[in-house]
Amino acid sequence: MNEDILRGLTSIPAEPPSAWSLWGWNPPTIPVLPVVAVLLAGWYVLSVIRLRRMGRTWPWWSTACFLSGCLILGAVMGLSIERYGFRLFSAFMFQQLTLSILVPPLLVLGSPGRLLLRSTPHRGPGRWVLAAALAGLRTRAGAFLLHPAVTIPLFLFSYYGLYLSQLFDSIAVTWLGHTALEVFFLLSGLLFVIPILSTDPLPIRQTNLGRMFDIFVEMPLHVFIGVILMMAPRPLIGIFANPPAAWAVDPVKDQAVAGALAWSYGEPIALATTLIFAMRWRREEQVETEEREADDARQEDELASYNRFLRQLQGEGPDQGV
Repeated sequence: MNEDILRGLTSIPAEPPSAWSLWGWNPPTIPVLPVVAVLLAGWYVLSVIRLRRMGRTWPWWSTACFLSGCLILGAVMGLSIERYGFRLFSAFMFQQLTLSILVPPLLVLGSPGRLLLRSTPHRGPGRWVLAAALAGLRTRAGAFLLHPAVTIPLFLFSYYGLYLSQLFDSIAVTWLGHTALEVFFLLSGLLFVIPILSTDPLPIRQTNLGRMFDIFVEMPLHVFIGVILMMAPRPLIGIFANPPAAWAVDPVKDQAVAGALAWSYGEPIALATTLIFAMRWRREEQVETEEREADDARQEDELASYNRFLRQLQGEGPDQGV
């Protein structure tokens, strides 16, 4: 590893990690994801304001979820934990779990796709934005990327494929590779959760049973990889095997902490995702039942009207049987 280049871009802290040092505001030299978070939040707020000026409402819950996701994204990538994450496995694992498990559901629950379609003007440059968005909804590439045959293996790869091979050390050795991995974690989390929770228009829509299957495939992922990391007698990742001596960190114990995070962090979020999905599924079934009952009642009324018409043709009174 070129330590001079790495330190130049990240300014790896000299002081040992602690609750105070990890959570202090200390954005990276090139704050890629914090800037993305600010831009997304700014676009969302302006779009909601524009929608309200048009006399249309927007759920406060969606706004709260999306802005919370942007806030967490900006924080976890702008605090000192980002700098420690270059050499401390537990810090990096916390970031990965946040990027792939916590932030994506919050962003998706904000329904940014529907907001884009509703708030974008249909004239001027807005026409091109809408045309691009609608074209994306119809592309085979979008349907391919959101298919469970792609999203589940991709999510699996972000843990097992990286940590149980030499690939992580090969990619994360540079600042660019480290940042690319963080972007990958965010995107893979989005691709996984969009088919499950999104109410936006999508190029492919899974059945409720299919989405429930995806959830239960994902839930044990963090448990298994966490157990592997906690049980390993030696460091599995070369980059995290030799933290700075001034930190006084045992890499095997720190790896166990990373495994404990992987084992425990995702379970409450997965449970919350399951509950949200289950409530939506029940609501959909209630709506379908009400529509079916209304359709049956409408058919009964039409049948009664038809019987009355037949009786009138036969010259019978309105109260006589057929």
